[in-house]
Amino acid sequence: MSRFLRTLLSITFCGVALSACGGRDFADLDAFMAEKRARPGGIIAPIPTFKAYEAFAYSATTLRSPFDRPIEVREIAQLQAISAIKPDDARPKEFLEQFTFDSLRMVGNLERGKANWTLVMDPAGGVHRVTLGNFLGRSHGKIVEMTDTYVGVVEIVSDGTQDGWVERPRTIKLSGI
Repeated sequence: MSRFLRTLLSITFCGVALSACGGRDFADLDAFMAEKRARPGGIIAPIPTFKAYEAFAYSATTLRSPFDRPIEVREIAQLQAISAIKPDDARPKEFLEQFTFDSLRMVGNLERGKANWTLVMDPAGGVHRVTLGNFLGRSHGKIVEMTDTYVGVVEIVSDGTQDGWVERPRTIKLSGI
């Protein structure tokens, strides 16, 4: 058999096979669709109603954070004698005031001539040079003492009353890197 004849037979066979599928008798499909259309429609459940979102106004922003250590009663009684204490909101904020006090670490000291600095590491790993009078922490902490092993800071925190403030002494001890 020649190649031409094989090709011709293949084309003829495919044509006959395809013509067998080409009937226009869709009576069974039409009957199925007519039966489905004749059934009554289903009932769609209504969309559920949702309660409106109730906004919450947090009014305890000036109070002590629940994650900070509470001020001891002894310290409050001792420090309430000074009634003129309040943070200076007009003072420009320093870089280390954006971090919580507990996240800062003392990592060393520098001395050049008569100038002394303490090296403080922030949570991101940056090391900063501070000296007496610098501020750090979110509670208006001012550096009042520096030694080779610790930094003494006095924070101004709310005493829980409307406009009451007290000073709280804190320290950052030297730690390894």
